[in-house]
Amino acid sequence: MPQKDALFHAAAVLRTALLGHATEAFFARRLMGPAPTNGAVIENILCHGNHLEIVFDDGIVMHSQLRRKGSWHLYRIGEKWHERRSKADIVIELSDSFAVCFGALSIETFRQFDQHRHPRAGRSGPDISRDGADLQECVNRMIHYDNPDATISETLLDQRVMRGVGNVFRCEILWACGVHPWARITDLPQSSLLDIVRTAASQVRANLNSSARVVAPHISGGLAVYARNGHRCLRCGDIITLDNSSADKRPVYWCSGCQIAGEPFRELDQSEPIAKLMDPHPAAVLFMTDFFRNREAPVGL
Repeated sequence: MPQKDALFHAAAVLRTALLGHATEAFFARRLMGPAPTNGAVIENILCHGNHLEIVFDDGIVMHSQLRRKGSWHLYRIGEKWHERRSKADIVIELSDSFAVCFGALSIETFRQFDQHRHPRAGRSGPDISRDGADLQECVNRMIHYDNPDATISETLLDQRVMRGVGNVFRCEILWACGVHPWARITDLPQSSLLDIVRTAASQVRANLNSSARVVAPHISGGLAVYARNGHRCLRCGDIITLDNSSADKRPVYWCSGCQIAGEPFRELDQSEPIAKLMDPHPAAVLFMTDFFRNREAPVGL
């Protein structure tokens, strides 16, 4: 078994260099399971003993178990490898580096578990990367979704609704449409759902021939919200936040200042002083909710 401390250190190095970056090529010898899609963004790297897992934004998790002398390495472009490339068991190529594994005992991939995405739960939705995809069918599947309390955030990643949307696109689509990630699909009008689907198709198709996700070419990195937590929103100047409380436990980047369509209202605790003084009329509740949410909004960029 490889030294646990050595693998833990290697995982930390890989995590620093790879998180948030898109893959340009993927190779795995004796791979069991589906390969991540070209351009998939690395979202997490986990280390357990002699096991290392890499989580991609398309829902694929690659699990590698190392032999006694197995190891992971990070090489910059032009840097000499300590073994010949022909001996590598895993090669993940990025724009400026390679993550390489030698001495892997087993390599397998699987999709993050979601009971609603089990093959027996329903047929896959249209592939929105194709020009002839039926976008109205995607909208219909949202309208008739089997869980009325589901959020638009989790629905976008359900392959029974549509195929082709990963976590990076999910964040960018919702920002582009100004939709709150925790908005219930039943609270969004059909026009908003159609706008979301059309935006999704447009972004996915525009990136078919690119290894890096680019939806905002006028800014560094090409993304408006993904991995930009702590930065100011390009649209309203509020601060972009990171939330890990989604049902699928994947990071959601969004702007609370302008992504307000379908925003769920917080239920007031009746023991709070403001709740006791507030007019119970729905219009008053709406006014006070907006007041407290906007009172610290920035006045400019």
